[in-house]
Amino acid sequence: MSTQPPGPRGVPVFGSSRHYAKDPFTFLTNVAEAYGDVIHFGLGPIDTYMLTNPADVERVLVTEDAKYHKPDFQDDAIGTLLGDGLLLSEGETWRKQRELAKPAFDPRRIASLSDAMTDHATAMVAEWEDGDVRDVQLEMARVTVRIIVDAMFGADLDDERTRVVQENLEPLGKRFEPDPFRFLVPDWAPTKENREYKQSVRVLEGVIDDIVAERTGTEESPAAAVGNGTGEMPMDLLSVLLRAKKRGEQSDQQLRDEMMTMLLAGHDTTALTLTYTWYLLSQHPEAEAKVHEELEAVCGGETPTMADVRQFDYVERVLQEAMRLYPPVYVIFREPQVDVRLGGYRIPEGSAVMLPQWVVHRSPRWYDDPETFDPDRWLPERRADRPRFSYFPFGGGPRHCIGKRFSMLEAQLILGTVAQQYELEYVREKPFDLRGSLTMHPDEPMGMRLRKRE
Repeated sequence: MSTQPPGPRGVPVFGSSRHYAKDPFTFLTNVAEAYGDVIHFGLGPIDTYMLTNPADVERVLVTEDAKYHKPDFQDDAIGTLLGDGLLLSEGETWRKQRELAKPAFDPRRIASLSDAMTDHATAMVAEWEDGDVRDVQLEMARVTVRIIVDAMFGADLDDERTRVVQENLEPLGKRFEPDPFRFLVPDWAPTKENREYKQSVRVLEGVIDDIVAERTGTEESPAAAVGNGTGEMPMDLLSVLLRAKKRGEQSDQQLRDEMMTMLLAGHDTTALTLTYTWYLLSQHPEAEAKVHEELEAVCGGETPTMADVRQFDYVERVLQEAMRLYPPVYVIFREPQVDVRLGGYRIPEGSAVMLPQWVVHRSPRWYDDPETFDPDRWLPERRADRPRFSYFPFGGGPRHCIGKRFSMLEAQLILGTVAQQYELEYVREKPFDLRGSLTMHPDEPMGMRLRKRE
């Protein structure tokens, strides 16, 4: 096999982890420009191979996915948080849980949730006033967490529980920001960061336990059905898992892991997609005007419906372009279970394979003028010649995001509801910086002034 792939040499023990931690986005862009399709570097003790060619990404996620699994090299904190939920579980456990979850994400059920989604979006906008300055990231996180709890827990997240959830998400996010020294500090060490992280996990688990207790006994009641009509057994994810528990197919811990995964992963990416979309529209008034034109033509000033979403064209392209430029999940990791060969190089078993959406989505190899916001690049005739995995905001292959359809419907309905009533004006004079964690967050509040539309 070929020799080692090229890449930055780094320093003993830490490798390139300090450069990565300081600014992962600049680091990834720079090494991709310098070294090509397969890049080797160290992230602390982790031997890492970054792939920037969509053909190699497709091999890892789709055609040879059986050779890889979710990595064991990450610290124990994420395991503490998400356990054996769908995001982290492997093998038969993952297959069983994925199969159990399918009814909750059935396309017909997702379509039936549209009214609930717009109800939450309308309630959010009802609290806004012309001229207000709001942190749009917090606003989008608040509405999407309420939607996911309603749709997948069959429960209402009142103002107090919403506040508790949001207050405890910040310590979780900080725990997963790149840190070159973290591998030197065990999770059991009583550092301030570890204590805050564990306390936040306990609080969120308490919220989930309360909701589970409230719903236990209603999992077969048609009156508890959310989104799938009356007279039918409820098919929200919590009801599905509670019924599985009664059959002995689900432990208390497994159920909690799935609900924690759904609470966090189920709202964060959509909230971030919308946050970046509002920013991009505020910087591109011509695109914002086209969004308003389409909404007027399709919705006519009324709250958008599922039928309206099926007619959206430009709105969907705007969201696709926002996820290209600012993919909430900006890297995916896999760990090969055997030695593999990618891009002409041998990648050893047990190493880290990094698939960076941030790099691939912004590559001039696959996109003309890639730094420019251009929703029309998603017109069929322009996207036809691009490689399939030049764009993978929801991953791909058997382990693609089960909530993709849910997220896209939710984003379009929230965008359609808000944009018919308000224009959002970014208040800072300079662009925002980015912060890496499990997902890609703005590094400062995203203040936007609300301008009521006539």
